[in-house]
Amino acid sequence: MAPETRYCSECGRATAADELAQFGDRMICPYCKQNYAQKLREGVTPVRAVAYAGFWIRVLAAIIDAIILAMVQGIVHFMVIGPFFGRSGRFEPGMRPEEFLGPMMGMIGMSWLLSMAVGSCYEAFFVNRLGATPGKMALGLKVVRPDGRPVDLGRAFGRYFAKMLSAMILFIGYIMVAFDSEKRGLHDMICDTRVVRVRN
Repeated sequence: MAPETRYCSECGRATAADELAQFGDRMICPYCKQNYAQKLREGVTPVRAVAYAGFWIRVLAAIIDAIILAMVQGIVHFMVIGPFFGRSGRFEPGMRPEEFLGPMMGMIGMSWLLSMAVGSCYEAFFVNRLGATPGKMALGLKVVRPDGRPVDLGRAFGRYFAKMLSAMILFIGYIMVAFDSEKRGLHDMICDTRVVRVRN
């Protein structure tokens, strides 16, 4: 099995977990270890130098993910709902409105639930397994815990639903990224995650 990857609390470099040195609650890579130890000896309070991902790069990553997810959801909808719509989605002459609207509302509800299921599985699988969705990977971003640990599966699922909350309040939860010192959205605050740059 490949060694677990974590991120240096000083420079944000991706490093195998067994190569990191632990100083209290901070994990330091071999490149930063000597300088960090010297800071501690001199009594200097270390300043966190992790490169957090800003608002616009995260917007671009979200757009890439939305395009990919729309294609996946379209295929799933066609396979699952398409046959049902063909049988029950037609308005025939003489049909009462409730005979048409009932099945139609059911299909809309089914479509919404299916979209949510696909979206949550997409987010949770990629964030838990690879540390980032394809959009974030394309731009060199990772979703991590404050100490650099990867996000577990339950928290990755929770983060997807917290993102829905960020969107529901007029996207204010996302806009918060532009103003927070650690570039956290509301969903990051709820789930205690950070989005960091792993390459410049």
